[in-house]
Parts: sequence; C-alpha cells; structure tokens
Amino acid sequence: MSAINQMSELNLLLAQEQVHHQLSVSQLVEKILDRDEGTLTDKGAIRSTTGTYTGRSPKDKFIVKDNQSSEDVEWGSVNQPIDEDVFINLYHKVLHYLQSKEEIFSFKGYAGADQDYRLPIQVINEFAWHNLFAKQMFIRPESEELNEHETEFTVISAPSFKAKPEEDGTHSEAFVMISFKHRIVLIGGTEYAGEIKKSIFSVMNYLLPKKNVLPMHCSANVGAKGDVALFFGLSGTGKTTLSADPERGLIGDDEHGWSDQGVFNMEGGCYAKCINLSKEKEPQIYDAIRFGSVLENVVLDSNRAPDYDDTSLTENTRAAYPLDHIDQSVKPSVAGHPHAIIFLTADATGVLPPISKLTKEQAMYHFLSGYTSKLAGTERGITEPQATFSACFGSPFLPLPPSTYAEMLGDKIDEYNANVYLVNTGWTGGAYGEGSRMKLSYTRSMIQAALNGDLDDEQFHKDPIFGLNIPAKCPGVPEQVLIPKNTWENPEEYDRQARELAHKFHSNFKKFSYASDVIKGAGPAYHGD
Repeated sequence: MSAINQMSELNLLLAQEQVHHQLSVSQLVEKILDRDEGTLTDKGAIRSTTGTYTGRSPKDKFIVKDNQSSEDVEWGSVNQPIDEDVFINLYHKVLHYLQSKEEIFSFKGYAGADQDYRLPIQVINEFAWHNLFAKQMFIRPESEELNEHETEFTVISAPSFKAKPEEDGTHSEAFVMISFKHRIVLIGGTEYAGEIKKSIFSVMNYLLPKKNVLPMHCSANVGAKGDVALFFGLSGTGKTTLSADPERGLIGDDEHGWSDQGVFNMEGGCYAKCINLSKEKEPQIYDAIRFGSVLENVVLDSNRAPDYDDTSLTENTRAAYPLDHIDQSVKPSVAGHPHAIIFLTADATGVLPPISKLTKEQAMYHFLSGYTSKLAGTERGITEPQATFSACFGSPFLPLPPSTYAEMLGDKIDEYNANVYLVNTGWTGGAYGEGSRMKLSYTRSMIQAALNGDLDDEQFHKDPIFGLNIPAKCPGVPEQVLIPKNTWENPEEYDRQARELAHKFHSNFKKFSYASDVIKGAGPAYHGD
C-alpha cells in the first residue's frame, strides 16, 4: 500500500460515532465544561490552561521533505526537514491513539476571506476547547458552503499523545509536522492552541505565492474613505492592539494576503495577547472577550474574573475571539490596496526612533531585517526581551526563501505607491530595565498622524546612526520623545547602545547576499569606527 493510500485511514476515523462534526459554540462550551477542559469566566468566556507549553515550540516544528517540497523550501533551523517515512509512521500512531478516545471534534472551515484564494481546511481535535478555538479563529462556512466544502488541508491535533524521540524521530515529546504532499498538519505533545493557527499560516505562506498573492504576518484596518493600513510585526509588538481602532474598520489582526484585487484576512478571528489588558487602554479587545471567546492561561480570581495583570502562568496570556465580537470589523474581511504600511518593532535597547518614514529601499531593508525583541512567553524559554531579526517580520512561518516575499512586497509598494513607516513600540528613555515602554497613547497619535497624512508635509531630519527620517513634530507627541537620544539621562550610553544595534543590523544583513547594493546601503549609516 502506498503512503498516499494509507491516508484513507483518516476517513475511517472521521466516520466513527465518537467524532462530533461541526458543533455549535454552545455545544462546544457544554462539552468543554462536561469534560473539565476549562472554566466559565464571569463574562461567559472559556478559560483553559496549556500546562508546560505556554507558547510556540519552534524547535519541535518540522516540514516533511519529499519530492514536492525538497526544491521549494528554505531548509534550516526554522524549516527543519523530516523524512516522509517518519511522518507517516507518527501519523498512523496518532490516528490509532485518537481511535481509542471516547470523543473527537471536527471543524470544517476556510483560511482566506477572498473566495478566489481561500483554502478549505478541516481541524480534528482531541480537545473540545481546541475545536472551539479553531471555530473562532478560522472562517466559518455558511450552510450552503459546508455542503460544497472539499477539504484541501487537514490539521490533526492530539496534545495528550507524547512522542518518543528515540522511536519517532522528534526532538521532544512535542511535534508540529507539515506535509505539503499529503496536505496534513500533525500536532502532538503540546496543548498550546496557537500551534493550530500558526501551522495553517505556514501552509498559506507556501501556497499563496504560487498564485501571485503575497502572504503577510500583519494586521490590517481601513478608514471611512477606504484607506487601508497594514501593521507588520512579531508577537507582542502591538499588531492587534493598534489595528483595533474605533475610528477604523478592522480587517484582521494577524494574517493577510495581498492580491491584485487588494487585501484579505486569512482568518475569521483574533488571537490577542491580553497581558495587562484593561478596558481603559484597549476597550475593543476587552469587550470582545465574552461568551464564545477562549482565554488561554489567564489567571482567574475567586469570582472567576480574569486577572490580566497576573503572569504566574505565563506572560503570553491570550484571548481568541471571532471577528464579529469587534463592532468595527469589516464583513467580509476584504479591502482595497494599502495606502500606508507600518513596520512595528518592540526595541528593547530603546535607541530606535518612535516613528520614522522609510524610503522604498529602507522599507526593503527593514522588511528583510525584521528587527524586534522577542517578548517573554511568546516562545518556550524566553523570560525577558531578546533582540532578534526575523525576516519579513515572520521568519518562523516562512517555508520559502525571504527574498520571495520581499520582492513581492517591493513590487507592490511601487505599484500602489504606499507610504512606509517604522514605529518603535518598545522602550524609551533607556534600554529594558532602565527606560520605560513607549506610551500607547503616543504610539496611537503617531500612527494616526501617519494614516491621516499629517506627516506628509512635516520636516524630517536624518538620524546620524540609523539614517532614518524622523519627523520634527507629530500631533499629540512631545517633541523630546521623537528623538530617542533626548530621552536618555546618559547620552554617551545611548550612543554606545545605538552603535551596537547598528552593528547587529549590518551583521544580520550579510546573509542577504542577493540584495542589491542600493538595498544594502539603506541600512544604518553607522558602519563602525
């Protein structure tokens, strides 16, 4: 029997009586409570915990290397190869394990709001709360669409199944494996729900460029006049928070495609970080957490009210909710071409300007660089911010070489004349531990000015170390804040840290040997003594 034919075992599993297909939100909530998988909070949301794995486990993610993927994928520490035979063996072990369970949960939906590019998916879960998560995160089909739904990619998640590395060829008990040939995502050993959504994002990052669509790790919103804005950035930089603007329609908070027709959301929900969440600072997200939502690793008080300030489980506390929990969400979640592109970075050194306008060449440089600081809890082992460079602001989810995505973005910036800004949502007045996090009100004012065109006629001056164009003034922001060096008590220490970061930019960019000299020259002006 060939490896492909062996996959028919999945159809046999799905035909069994213990599989619950397409349960409603209410039915899933009842199952979660009956199975003691979670707690009902005072606002009606479900709270579940994920045990040891409170973030993604990138060292346990693999792509199956076969005759289809071997030439396409950029193999390395991010896209770790695994043999097809190893995948198939583990696949059958997982299915055998699921067959022994009293209940299994299945959801059919879509990734991609644009019907021309959407991917019909099926998510099969050991846990009811993971199935609710999938139902809220992906696009739900209408009844007529469900009748015509033909699954093109399947996610199988069995968190309680622990791999044995010496037998199964994994690095630990946990594994996330993507087979583009068999169109299967296999997840085990980890209860972190984010692996489900991010695996499909990786799939879309592989499939969409083949259709001349740019997949993007960004949030997106649209103004009353149809002006679209994109917000790029890794987890914790503010994509979800800053795109949830009461004055603008929300297209989506994390994953989008950019086609010849415009921008579309890949998802049907939001997966927001909720550490220190408050109604005062982030009212849209706060109010979205209600019945049907899923809280992940959030501590509850004695009255079952969430304590968003409690980090005893993890700093990577999360809330998953459908887009229709946001009053300003756009339905369907599609829009035109972007007028403004915002690159978000949480700079832990506190030396990058809070906002700067980029030339096209600088935009390409900083897109390929993807600089930020990994924040505590977003991955296993991260306990405090760490400087990192993640190509295209999404390296963990890019199966193809970064140049593929960067070239597509550069072409679209040219074609649609989009303005690009670099916004630092990280530290000011000093590095992490000395300075303070940039005030959200300042960041909102800067972004509003960029989107409204208030900076179009503003005077700019060039930062001597990074070569970035900094506006002299910005409505709602003290002038001193705009120049990071002016916020430091010790200017000499600022210069030292800034030169050090500039050196890191140049060192990182050496791996992009294929970049043109113009793009290479668009990095920091400082090259060393």
